Amino acid sequence: MRKSISLLMVALVMGAGVTGSVWAAEAKTEAKKEMPGQALAFSNKKGNCLACHAMPGTKAEMAGSIAPPLIAMKLRWPDRAKLRAQVWDATAANPQTSMPPMGKHEILSEEEIDQVVDFIYTL
Repeated sequence: MRKSISLLMVALVMGAGVTGSVWAAEAKTEAKKEMPGQALAFSNKKGNCLACHAMPGTKAEMAGSIAPPLIAMKLRWPDRAKLRAQVWDATAANPQTSMPPMGKHEILSEEEIDQVVDFIYTL
């Protein structure tokens, strides 16, 4: 069921007419140098975003499927501050979320959260 929710999210985003921007973001992510936030997001010792989220530029078998895919992030989160707040403590918006509060539990420092948000905002 969780996988079908992720697939539904991808279908909805594609159906919204942003298919080109999703693939453009994927190409842009692969073409540029790795950002510090990318290393944190991919690290299983820090952000570990791939444990739950699929995102462009990663192999499908690496990505989790229990959370929404990190695609079209500027479109989905036009207010960067709200996205940062979500990463800092997702339980503030949804107490039932399975996303760990990265800032509140000091999993990531304030600087690391900014770096991760900078990276995922490019997706």
